[in-house]
Parts: sequence; structure tokens; C-alpha cells
Amino acid sequence: MLLAERAVLLIEAGGLVGITLGAAVLILPVLGVWFVVAQWRNGIKIDRLARRLEAEGGLPDVSGLPRRPSGRVDRDAADEWFAQRKVEVEQSPEDWRAWFRLAHAYDVAGDRGRAREAMRKAIELGG
Repeated sequence: MLLAERAVLLIEAGGLVGITLGAAVLILPVLGVWFVVAQWRNGIKIDRLARRLEAEGGLPDVSGLPRRPSGRVDRDAADEWFAQRKVEVEQSPEDWRAWFRLAHAYDVAGDRGRAREAMRKAIELGG
């Protein structure tokens, strides 16, 4: 409430800077809430797909891959595991399971941006 009052005061003060700052103060919390809700919904969808994949026995398992002292998967092993997941997607580009596993492979390889893109594709295909 206090934030909204400050935003209105800035807008009432007039001027380009005051109006712009006031509008931003009103809009940014709305964008923040939208972002949180969107991420929450994606998380629910990803969890649903993971449960389906687990029930089918196809959940990605990297427990057997060698690890560095930091706990991260060894880079060469991650790259090899990734290459196998990429082949799966190339062979079955409409299979959400392959895209889910590819997203996991990107994550293991440390490429979070591409992991998110691949997971979006898995959600699109798998519902």
C-alpha cells in the first residue's frame, strides 16, 4: 500500500522522470508476481513430466558417471552422456521423453539456458 502511495505521488509530481518512476513502481511488482507464478506453473509441469517418466522407468540417471572432487559430473563423461541424449532427440524429435532427458543432459553439462529451452519443448510435447 505504501509503495502504491509513493508511486501515485511520483506520478502526481509530474514531469517525465516522476511519471516514469511512478509507473515503474506500480508495474514492477505486477511483473514480479507474474514471473513467480509462471515459474511456479512450469515447475508443476516439469514435476508432472518427471513423475510420468519415473513411473515408466525412464528418468535420467547420472549416478554412475564419474565426478570431480566438487561433486559435479566429469566434463568428458557429461559430454559423452549429452551426445547420447542428443541422438535420442534426433531419432525421435516429437518424443517429450527424449527432450526431457536432453534438458537434463544440458543441465549436467552446465548449459542452463539450453536446458530450459529443451525442457520447454518437453513440456510443449508432453503436456
